[in-house]
Amino acid sequence: MDTFIASIIVFGLLIFIHELGHFLAAKLAGIKVHEFSLGFGPKLMSFSRGETSYNLRVFPLGGFVRMAGMDPAEENCAVDERGFNKKTVSQRIGVIFAGPLMNFILAVVLLAVIFMVYGVPDMPTTRVQDTLPGRPAAAAGIMPGDVIVEIDGKRIATWDDLSKTVAASAGRKLNITVERGGERLTFQVVPFRNEKGIWMIGIQPAPKKVDLLTALVSGTKYTALLSYQILEYLGKGIARQVPLELGGPVRIVATINEAVRSTSWFVNLISLSAFLSISLGLFNLFPIPALDGSRILFLVLEKIRGKPVEPQRENFIHMIGFGLLLLIIVIITYNDILQLIM
Repeated sequence: MDTFIASIIVFGLLIFIHELGHFLAAKLAGIKVHEFSLGFGPKLMSFSRGETSYNLRVFPLGGFVRMAGMDPAEENCAVDERGFNKKTVSQRIGVIFAGPLMNFILAVVLLAVIFMVYGVPDMPTTRVQDTLPGRPAAAAGIMPGDVIVEIDGKRIATWDDLSKTVAASAGRKLNITVERGGERLTFQVVPFRNEKGIWMIGIQPAPKKVDLLTALVSGTKYTALLSYQILEYLGKGIARQVPLELGGPVRIVATINEAVRSTSWFVNLISLSAFLSISLGLFNLFPIPALDGSRILFLVLEKIRGKPVEPQRENFIHMIGFGLLLLIIVIITYNDILQLIM
């Protein structure tokens, strides 16, 4: 698949699902929706249905749902009973939270597709199905068929135990004990960090195809696990326990390019989309001005204080936050381009 087409599909899917969450929650709460847009800038395509205009805009990195009662300067903002500002705090939090929530749901569904088509890792066992050539496990001497029983003297009973222990290693050397042919062997392995920022040693469990319900349950479990690993990595990065590397659109496109050019491009692209969807959901929940998390924080403050923050002041804070986010994106993009050309 062409990298450009794959990038448009991945970015478009993540943005569409996120904004769809806001849109559906707004409709459910009885809020008037003026506009549902994918992208920013001038319109490429537009059509109207009922009271809502649906638009595709030039710049694809984002989208928005424009609801009645969100802009204090809007005509009839104070009197429109179907306005966002007229709903209860709980309803408004629900509308804002629905966007990130849909990103987590998308990740669950995408992972479930992988588990039904290709299989889910056989979690009750730590038997190695395969080792990735050139990766630390293979280089150290671990072989397919080995059963990992201990890491640094700690008993490893499930693949979940194994993944969490390796992910928490922060790249330090691990003493991994395996059972092979009735004897125990110990290997020293230094984990590597993959493109998602997760520490791994380059082994694969035996996959097992599952039904829809089991796939959805496993997808939910893996979504929660990936969310935990991302937050743990960010926490350690902020505490300077590990190097914190953040990637922007350029690095994402580069990673998509690697995925589509691999022999297992379909499963790699779906897996990457699930990871990006989780990342987008988590990022939007951070209490940073202009993000969903900040809007939820303002609503929680309103609930505590019994009155809202002055709309003009809140909008000004979000505007400043949006400008800072754009600046950060520009800096990250510049660094990504330097790394690609060097």
